[in-house]
Amino acid sequence: MSSSSSAFSSVKLPAGLVQQAREAAQPQRRSVAGQIEYWATLGRIAEETGLTVQEAREAISRYDAAARQAIVPDSVEAIEARFLAAESSGVLAEAVRHSVMDKRSKAPGTRRAA
Repeated sequence: MSSSSSAFSSVKLPAGLVQQAREAAQPQRRSVAGQIEYWATLGRIAEETGLTVQEAREAISRYDAAARQAIVPDSVEAIEARFLAAESSGVLAEAVRHSVMDKRSKAPGTRRAA
């Protein structure tokens, strides 16, 4: 038995189940593995908590939405608002000064005259 660990394992599944997962995955933009994982999570939640399938689906949807929101980059407007706030508060100028001084301290003698 190998001592190396992997985040994934292979399992054999009936071809019919894989085809059903493929069909269900497409409109949700999931992979086949992602769809089977979704079904397994849904089943586990329903089984462990006594939730109805619909309640479990809603819980997973809320979880997925929160996860997507956490990794979705900020909109241009949000970035611009943060930039303007940093600029008006002086935080931006301080950060630039700190960065310039840090660079200068790491590379003495390479400063050019303006």
